[in-house]
Formats: sequence, C-alpha cells, structure tokens
Amino acid sequence: MSARLRARPLLITAGLLVATLLAGLLVGAADLPFTGVVKALVDRIPFVHLDSGLGPVERNVLFELRLPRVLLAALVGGMLAMAGAGYQGVFRNPLADPYLLGAAAGAGVGATLVIVLIPGDPGFGVPLAAFVGALSGVFLAYVLGSTAGRMNGAATLVLAGVAVSSFLAAMQTFIQQIKAQELQRIYSWILGGVGTADWQQIWMVGPYALASTLVLLAHGRLLDVLSVGDEEAASLGLSASRVRLTVLIAASLATACAVAVSGLIGFVGIVVPHVVRRLAGGSYRVVLPLSLLGGAAFLELADLVARTAVAPGELPLGVVTAFVGGPFFVLVLRASRKQVET
Repeated sequence: MSARLRARPLLITAGLLVATLLAGLLVGAADLPFTGVVKALVDRIPFVHLDSGLGPVERNVLFELRLPRVLLAALVGGMLAMAGAGYQGVFRNPLADPYLLGAAAGAGVGATLVIVLIPGDPGFGVPLAAFVGALSGVFLAYVLGSTAGRMNGAATLVLAGVAVSSFLAAMQTFIQQIKAQELQRIYSWILGGVGTADWQQIWMVGPYALASTLVLLAHGRLLDVLSVGDEEAASLGLSASRVRLTVLIAASLATACAVAVSGLIGFVGIVVPHVVRRLAGGSYRVVLPLSLLGGAAFLELADLVARTAVAPGELPLGVVTAFVGGPFFVLVLRASRKQVET
C-alpha cells in the first residue's frame, strides 16, 4: 500500500479529467470545432491572443452555456467524491456516504420551501436555501449525536443522522402537499442535474468548495494515523475527536456546496473513493486528491451520458449515477461481506 501520491496515477486521473472536460465542451446540439474551442480557451489566458475563428453565437454557446456546465459538473463530482472519502475515513467504513448526516434531507427541505413559497424566485434562492438546509441538517445531526451519548461516538452520530434525515424527509413531504402543482419542479431538483448551470452558481459556492478542499487535503496524513486506532493516535499526541470534527465539518461543507447547485446526485461519494483505493492504495494522502479529480471526471462522463442518451431530451443526472452506483454498491457490499467472513 503506497502512502505517497505518485506522479503516474495523478497524471492519469488529471488527463482523464481534461479529456472529459473537452468532450463536455464539444458535445451538444451546436457543433463546435475542436481547434476553435481550444484556441478560444487559450485566448482567455492573460497576455495570450489567438484568433479562434468562432462566431459570436458559437462563443456565446461555449462560454455562457457549456463552460459553466462542465465546470459545475466537475466541482460537484469532485466535492461529492472527496466528501465521501472524508466520511469514510472518519467512520472507518467504505460504505459511508456524503449524505449520511442529513445533508440531503436538509437541502431538500430548503429547496422545497423556496419552490413552494417563492414562485417568482430569480434563480439564486433554491441553491442558497439548499446550501443552508444541508448545513442545518448536518448541524442538527451532530448536536443530537453529541448530546445522546459518548460511548460510541461514530455509531451514535450515524443514528442521529438517520433520525434527522427521516424527520426532514417527512417535513419535505408535508410541504410538498401544500402546493402539489409544484411537484414537477421539486422532483426535477431532487433527481439532480447541472443543466441550468451559470457563472453565478459557480461563484456562489466556489469559495466554500475551495476552503473545504484545502482542509480535507491537509488532513490526509491525520486520517491515516486515525485508521490505526485512537490509542495509537493519542500516543502520537493527536486528538482524534478534533480531527474527526474538522473533517466532518469540511466534508459536510463540500457536500452542501454540491447539493446546493446540483440537487441530489447519489453514489459518487461511494463509487469513486472505492475505485481509487483499489487502483492506487488506501492511504488518504492518495485517496483524497485522486477522489477529487476522479469524482470530477466521473460526473463529467455521467453528464455526457445524460445529455446524449435520449437526445434531444436529457436524463436527470442522478438517474445516470444511480444506474452505475446501484450495481456497484451491491458489489462493494458483497466484497465487504466476504472479507468479514474470511
């Protein structure tokens, strides 16, 4: 098991991400030339001037429609995968999910409230409410888990997350019944997607995504220490509870960023970290950065499938990831069971 991030897997993952980003920029109803797209992107670099040959309409399609979409898909995929790796490190469970502590349910309540109560929402209300709701759900789960008992902190926190998620899901269902005519918009958001991506959404969650990314990457070595046990960590002068709390906050913030701008997209936080562990080793100094890049590439690829599978229509992104993640989750569960039996 390698404890260092080697250049080869990093370059392979980064190359895969670049390839999927370019594919996302090229695929669509409007045909854009490859060389023209590349030149137009390079032309945006300071002190570099290239004639891309793209017309005004083509440039508008590239920079106002496709580029925000591919960047948002990369941000959402990277945040969910890295948050999943962080949760799995804290709970020492490869099946831990970014939505474990009530982030999804809280975001659902926040988005539903705006859709139902503010019909003329200008566009930023739903992401903002989902962001606040996701953080609120995690906060409630943590408070409940902290006050319920300290004998088994991780297990108590998970149970608190389940309780909070159930309560918030019931609240969301109740709110939906107030205005049943808005169910289509609500379920469209719940199924997830980045089809309405714009620069405002990226700038809104970008700073929080950057902060959570830096914190999680900085805690890779500490999560490796925690994986050998709390007593060993304490003997090295490491506060296990402080590290877990910091990682939980950062992973929850990353999850909230993703949910706020994309809705609920499942399985990314399970599939990507597990594949990374299989291919590059189990050290979190490796898993966290490769999950960030791999999650971005995975969701870019899923978005390409969502755009093209039923063209000119579009599949919800959460449906595409569920088609991949559902069978994958079963395989991971069977593998974990065999390990326990042996």
